[in-house]
Formats: sequence, C-alpha cells, structure tokens
Amino acid sequence: MSYLHPIYPDRWMALAEGDFAWTVDDKPIRYRLHTVPCGELWLKQGRLVPCDPFVTLQWQGNPELQLPPGCYPVVATVADISEAQDGSHLRECYLSLLLSAQPAVGWRFLTPVAPGVTAPLLGGHEFVGVPVDSGTVAFVDADAVARLMPDPDEMDWQDELFDSGQPDAWFARMDDTSHLQAGLANIALPGATDGENLILAHSGWGDGTYAVVGTFDASGALTGVHIDLAVLPLAPLPEWD
Repeated sequence: MSYLHPIYPDRWMALAEGDFAWTVDDKPIRYRLHTVPCGELWLKQGRLVPCDPFVTLQWQGNPELQLPPGCYPVVATVADISEAQDGSHLRECYLSLLLSAQPAVGWRFLTPVAPGVTAPLLGGHEFVGVPVDSGTVAFVDADAVARLMPDPDEMDWQDELFDSGQPDAWFARMDDTSHLQAGLANIALPGATDGENLILAHSGWGDGTYAVVGTFDASGALTGVHIDLAVLPLAPLPEWD
C-alpha cells in the first residue's frame, strides 16, 4: 500500500456532526455539520464510478474504482455555513461510501481509471479528480450503467431522464425536499429490477475538480471512499495551507 497521510480531525470531517470553529487569516469561521443517510448503493460488480451524473457519466468506459461487490451505505456530510446557524445556507462537504465501521487512521487519494487504462504515476500531493460541470457529484456502479441506462444514440438522457418534467426525473428527485434533503437523491436506474441505483449530491461550492479520497483503518483496510467537495476552510494537511 502507498503511504497514508495522517488524519487531522479539524481538517478531515467526513461523517462529523456538531458545531466546529476555525480561525483562518485571523477570521473566525463557524460551521454546523450534520450527516444525511442516503441509502445503500448496490455495487453488483463492485465497479464504483464517482462522476458528474449530468455531464461526465457515460454509457460505458467511465473511470472507476474496483471494490468488493456488495451493498454499501452512502452518507452525505453537510455544513450549515449561515451566520445564524439556522439552516439557511447549506453546503455539501463530502459524499461518502462506507465499507467498514472501523475507525479511520489515515487517508490517500484514489485514482479512478477507465477499464484497460493504467493509473498515472502521481506525487503524494497530486490527484486525478472528478470533473464537475453541473454542480453535482454521484456514485454509481459501472456495470449497472452499461446494463440499464439506455443507448444515448437512441435516447436523449437530458430530455428524457434528467429533466423530463416528470416527478421521477433526476432533477426533480434532486430538488425534492421530502425525499432525502434538497440537493441529495437516491435514484433507481431505468428498468432496475434488483435495486440498481445512483446516489447524487450537490457539489458544495459548485463546479470544479474534486478529489476522491480513501480512508483506511489501522490494518490498512479501506473503510470508505469519499468525494471531498473542498468546503472546509482548512486543507487536509497543514503544509497545504
């Protein structure tokens, strides 16, 4: 296993809940964090695709991570950054897929690659992130996408799935406050017969390129895969400030 970075609890706060404060450039910053369970993601073949579901998701050939097949809970960590801490200004901090309840003691960047592609050699502070151009990130299984999403040459995903105007449209599910929370959604893939799904979240401050981070326990086992949406005011490591 490659080198693991230490976890600084004031800098890495995936799954954290409560009130937290930092001082950055002599300015006090207060966030109230809470988590939102988003259900389970069914990885029948264990081929996890972290993506922008509305822009970069492809029918085949998506960059992916190979995990043990199974159903895994997905949790969003959300920050209330409003001055009054009254829930009026929420930003998504992390979208996390959890493989283990063991405490995480270290982390490193993970590199999703398309099938047949060799991961590039990177320095310890470099990463190949998830490009986002719709203000949204998601987790989905590559096998489920290839089996269940319609051929894009035969169906316009934008008009007939994402923004069809129907209650089950992906945009409508994402904005439905009675579902999970506005900005989060657990969506059944078209024609799913065995729970195949996609789980999405707004991407914190919006578009950009976001790191995929693996957390590991003391034995070196992977405990979670997280899309870090760069909302926290401090970098994951002090030397990056």
